[in-house]
Amino acid sequence: MLDSTVNAQMQQTLDSLNAALQADDAQAASALFATDSYWRDLVAVTWNLKTVEGPSGVQDMLTAQLKHTKPRDFAVQDGEIPDEDGGVITAWITFETAVGRGWGLMRLKDGRIWTLLTALQELKGFEENRGNRRPMGAEHGAAKNRKSWKEMREAEAAELGYAKQPYTVIVGGGQGGIALGARLRQLGVPTIVLDKHDRPGDQWRSRYKSLCLHDPIWYDHLPYIKFPDNWPVFTPKDKVGDWLEMYTKVMEINYWTRSEVQSAQYDEDTGTWTIKVNRDGEEVTLRPTQLVLATGMSGKPNMPEFPGMDSFKGTIQHSSQHDGPDAWSGKKVVVVGSNNSAHDICAALWEADADVTMVQRSSTHIVRSDTLMEIGLGALYSEEAVASGMTTEKADMVFASLPYRIMHEFQIPLYDQMRERDAAFYAGLEKAGFDLDWGDDGSGLFMKYLRRGSGYYIDVGASQLIIDGEVKLVKGQLERFDQTGVVLSDGTHLDADLVVMATGYGSMNGWAADLISQDVADKVGKVWGLGSDTTKDPGPWEGEQRNMWKPTQQENLWFHGGNLHQSRHYSLYLALQLKARMEGIDTPVYGLQQVHHLS
Repeated sequence: MLDSTVNAQMQQTLDSLNAALQADDAQAASALFATDSYWRDLVAVTWNLKTVEGPSGVQDMLTAQLKHTKPRDFAVQDGEIPDEDGGVITAWITFETAVGRGWGLMRLKDGRIWTLLTALQELKGFEENRGNRRPMGAEHGAAKNRKSWKEMREAEAAELGYAKQPYTVIVGGGQGGIALGARLRQLGVPTIVLDKHDRPGDQWRSRYKSLCLHDPIWYDHLPYIKFPDNWPVFTPKDKVGDWLEMYTKVMEINYWTRSEVQSAQYDEDTGTWTIKVNRDGEEVTLRPTQLVLATGMSGKPNMPEFPGMDSFKGTIQHSSQHDGPDAWSGKKVVVVGSNNSAHDICAALWEADADVTMVQRSSTHIVRSDTLMEIGLGALYSEEAVASGMTTEKADMVFASLPYRIMHEFQIPLYDQMRERDAAFYAGLEKAGFDLDWGDDGSGLFMKYLRRGSGYYIDVGASQLIIDGEVKLVKGQLERFDQTGVVLSDGTHLDADLVVMATGYGSMNGWAADLISQDVADKVGKVWGLGSDTTKDPGPWEGEQRNMWKPTQQENLWFHGGNLHQSRHYSLYLALQLKARMEGIDTPVYGLQQVHHLS
């Protein structure tokens, strides 16, 4: 297909879409979409994170939202040229709404819109002060009694939360809370980030000493400040901690350490929260309008109870409590679980000369790290991708532009390649007795992550220890403890000085139950998952991550988190929603998520 034909077809579609939107004709706009089509909107049109499917879904959304948000002026992004591959025409686009500006990605198939991503990037009149709008910093000239930058920062830190109330409080100061705090700072939203640790980054420093990021560096940048070019591909956990501490300081985030929430209560009459905080032994009451729980995508540690735990003479730890192998050299250790944390802990214990046994309770998906980097992430997040002109922002948008409904169709061929490439590796694991899976539909790691947030391991060496028998493998269900170890349901007894329960985490709304009330946790419902009706992700289909980065059934309560990539990308859309509300911008939400599961 000639470039001119590709350009003309894309421009004709954009012109037709603009004409229909300008005429407030939802039906005409929806007629431009293919029968199997998807419009994924990130805050721009729906004031929500919402994917609608097919012409009827598009028409319903536009009928509800056109008069409010007024999307218009869709155009090919300056400097970009539509391209065609396999009969699909793709173009980077820009657009405006009544109150904002955005960009996105449009794909045409057989002359109609197949996928459309629209993502709000800024609010008119409330743009971030960067680029040509960056602050001067220095005030040239002379003035009596003026305050220095340091004095103004000290005054702000002393006042916020005491003489002046924050608009937003973020509970949890890991990468999610820090990324969102930075976004809100740039948008001028008074915010306090609360964290119980002594220093920013301690969430990482306190974990087992061998922990490293399993995602490569190109996938893990934070907003505004990217890792330097000499940063390691896989960041050790203490280095992550130091980066987060540095980032918190240079981004001027109001970050309260040694601060734990005692209770939170919402007043429907005033539209504000009352939050009791123990700040390093001092009780402080905060009264923000918005409350964000950034307490980790995985939620509360899942620590199951078994008969005999009280009689066990050894030590029992959840994987989140395990600080490393040093105290267990020469000891017998049983690790219950077979996902990422279990493998990492087993490998570190083996290196420290512990006698390690892994108890596999259910099948696990494993993919080798270098294979995942090359086949799974290389096109978007790699040195080669950077060299080809792929920016982090573009990579995030390409990834976001694939609707969750069909994402597995793109993932399955990739994991088929991985299975073929590493056939000998998988044969070795199966020979060792390890129970493997590739997800319910063969779509592999990332769909497992999106659907359930568990059930996988990115292999960085532990699998070979299992293949070689250096880490012993036992399959079965834990039934009870006795004084000297654990007993499985088939009667197998495993002696242990330490039992590490790598048993995962519950839904994030468990934190809402603890900090606010069980009623609010139930009102919000389960956090995470797509409704794919696969293992640990019950239907019905919801099409977006449950309750993440978007309005919930509890007014002024939000959830934020995920991996570093998601914390970076989705923090923008949550920050824009909060800023709009602070400024009194009308934010009619389309498709507020219904609650189908409590946890």
